[in-house]
Amino acid sequence: MLPLVYHPVYSELVLPAKHRYPITKYQRLFLHLTQEKQIETWADVAFFQPEAVTPDALKTLHQANYIDSLINNTLPAAKMRRIGFPWSPQLIERTLTSAGGTRMTVDLACQYGISLHLSGGYHHAHYDFGSGFCLVNDLAFAARHALTLPGIDKVMIIDCDVHQGDGTATLLADDNNILTFSVHCDKNFPARKPDSDIDLALPRETGTDEYLSAFKAVLTLALAQHRPDLVIYDAGVDIHQHDALGYFNVTTEGIFQRDHFVISQCHDNNIPLAAVVGGGYRDDHQQLVNIHAQLFWAALAVHQPDKQITAPAGTVDFQDA
Repeated sequence: MLPLVYHPVYSELVLPAKHRYPITKYQRLFLHLTQEKQIETWADVAFFQPEAVTPDALKTLHQANYIDSLINNTLPAAKMRRIGFPWSPQLIERTLTSAGGTRMTVDLACQYGISLHLSGGYHHAHYDFGSGFCLVNDLAFAARHALTLPGIDKVMIIDCDVHQGDGTATLLADDNNILTFSVHCDKNFPARKPDSDIDLALPRETGTDEYLSAFKAVLTLALAQHRPDLVIYDAGVDIHQHDALGYFNVTTEGIFQRDHFVISQCHDNNIPLAAVVGGGYRDDHQQLVNIHAQLFWAALAVHQPDKQITAPAGTVDFQDA
């Protein structure tokens, strides 16, 4: 079975007009998978709905005062501006629920071998502050949770968002049981890039072939050297050639190939894989849906080979042609 994790609250947040964050993409992706493409007819797929994590649970990772201020709307205005969202109860609810979703994705991956989350990837959240649309770091939180599960002694976070996972790197810098691997644009947000365990920084305008060649080589070596018991994969699509915040030239097909490679490597090495959709930015949120969907088609292609699944017809991006 292919478990998918989703909650309607992910898109239930009212933002100011022309806000950069594509808040509706989660609901649009869910509808794309369940209605337009009828994913249930392709394979044995099941949706799971997570519960919100408690503030106390997050205090095992983040500073207690920061979490309390975040929940109680007492965070200084400058720190909220650094996050990039206006405070609201809905913002807190979706943040806690999404963190619960990534934790659930880890649990399901350990049970079924793979699980995909229709949210997650908030890797710019640090110990005592949030940044870049990230309030709490669900990747680090879920990785720490994974180490409490039977048979999980080493976790690798593979972060393919175009922006370096700076919060994840700092939060887990002293954790020898969690390996952080970030592949990103060298000249993009954040300006200061603390060291991950593995950083693959590629120049602006990197194209599909160059990206895949470099990434596949480093990932293959990293998996062979470190042999993780679980992989948490941030499948950000802001590497796409038409992303508003990306600066790479990777095509939609290239994203499918990247996701297929990560999933097949984990599958072939019997490593459970918990994936989140990560970043992706367009003014027209619908244009993101098909690109994010490549992760799901890649998972089906690897885990349902008898059905000979490939990316469905019509996966060329709106602006690729």
